[in-house]
Amino acid sequence: MSEPERFPPSEPNHRRPDIGPDVEHTELVKRIRCGDREALGELFALYRPRLWRMVTFRLHPSLQGRIDADDVLQDAWLRAIERIDHFFEGEEVSSFLWFRSIVTQTLLDLHRFHLGAQKRSTARELSIDSGWAAGSTSSSLAFHLSDSARSPSSNASHAEMTKQLDSVLLGMNDVDREILALRHFEALSNGEVAKLLNLTEQTASVRYVRALGRLKQILELVVPGAFEGKAEG
Repeated sequence: MSEPERFPPSEPNHRRPDIGPDVEHTELVKRIRCGDREALGELFALYRPRLWRMVTFRLHPSLQGRIDADDVLQDAWLRAIERIDHFFEGEEVSSFLWFRSIVTQTLLDLHRFHLGAQKRSTARELSIDSGWAAGSTSSSLAFHLSDSARSPSSNASHAEMTKQLDSVLLGMNDVDREILALRHFEALSNGEVAKLLNLTEQTASVRYVRALGRLKQILELVVPGAFEGKAEG
């Protein structure tokens, strides 16, 4: 039995120095649409740091430290190879968002396998617009925010702080909370967020600013002073 195909390193060593990133991206997309697996690997490698960040943020808190993000990306890469014939078409979906959707499904399946009855079903984990459901996004935000807040002067335990943040974050508007997660924690561009959530870029931008303001209020409410300067990092 042959060894599973490994995804390429995050920095392809065969990039041509005489072309810019936009031209290179266009060439890779053309090759992928012709079924070129090597081109798919090159594009995946370019996006890998961003996808790794997404996995690290979205991985359920109880699996943090138990599941390696690189292993998740390896599984997603194998799925991407299987779906190369269905590589994105048109301007409504970007190549990065296509890879992200595969990584998202890989994570959902991983959650279901490892957490079983402890976790809601895969169908409930995703919202109707194929984004993460409110409870999942809230728990991820709470976990990472509380982890950032821990310090020798903090009185609340990590678990207690996470629970408090989760409860308050669930009170945010669903779309605003998701925009906050996508922009601030996954580092998606405003244009990518707009496409993903079917919003105009102006609307997405305005709602992000509003969400940041609401986040500051929440952080100050739960742990006064603990997040000073961290909401806009």
